[in-house]
Amino acid sequence: MLQLGMKSDLGQARIANEDSCLARVLASQGEKLALLAVADGIGGHRAGEVASRTAINCLESAVITALEKGEALLLSLERAVRSANQTVFELATLQEQFSGMGTTLTTAVLSSQRLFAAHVGDSRLYLYRAGTCSQLSIDHNLVSELVKNGEISADEAKSHPQRNVLTRAVGIGAKVEIDLITQSLLPGDVVLLASDGLFTLLDNQAIARHLTTEQDLQKVAENLVAAANELGGHDNISVVLAKWGWDG
Repeated sequence: MLQLGMKSDLGQARIANEDSCLARVLASQGEKLALLAVADGIGGHRAGEVASRTAINCLESAVITALEKGEALLLSLERAVRSANQTVFELATLQEQFSGMGTTLTTAVLSSQRLFAAHVGDSRLYLYRAGTCSQLSIDHNLVSELVKNGEISADEAKSHPQRNVLTRAVGIGAKVEIDLITQSLLPGDVVLLASDGLFTLLDNQAIARHLTTEQDLQKVAENLVAAANELGGHDNISVVLAKWGWDG
C-alpha cells in the first residue's frame, strides 16, 4: 500500500505563501509510483510564488511525459529539473516584475523498493527508518559551506545572519547544478520533503517523534506544520511524505 501526506502553510509571520508542493500517485509500465516535490520561492512574495509554482508545474508535466516514454526514473527527474530551471529562468528574464526570482526544488520518485531524487537549494529530503530521521540531501546555502570549511560551527549556523543565502537555486541562471540521490527502501520507511520553515524549528529527533507516534501520513504532515507554528512559524512551512508498506 502506498500512502501520501502533504501540507503547506503560510506560517505566523509571512503575508504570502511562497512554497509550492506536490504529492501524487503515478503509474509507469504497470508499476505504481509516488511523485513528490517541495519548492520554496525567492524574489519577493509575488515572484517567489510564481517561481515555486512554475517549477512544480513544469516538473510534474516533464516527469509524466518522461515516464510515458519509458525513461529511467533518475534521468527523468534530472531532465525535469533542468526543464523547470529553464522555464523559470526564461520567465524571470522576459518579465521585469519577475526579474531575479528563483526557487529551491527538491523532488523524489518512489517505487516500492527504491527512492530516486533530485535536489537544488536548501529544502530537504529525509528518510525515516526504525525510529530515526536522517537527512539525505545537502543544503545548498552559504552557512553550509561555512560549516563544511570549518569557519563556523553547526550551532552557529542555526542563527547566522546569512543562513538563508542560497548557493544554488532553480531559475537564477541558464544552467543549474543538480544533486542526484538514490536510496533503497524497506517496508515502513517514510520519505519526507520539507521547506526550511519546518526544519529550522524542528530538528531530526522532533520530526522522528511525530512519525513514531502517528501512522496516518496526512495527520503527520498536519501535526508537523502545527508544531512549527507553535514554535513561532516565522516562515512558510511545507511538508510532503510518502511510504510503502503501511497496514490498514
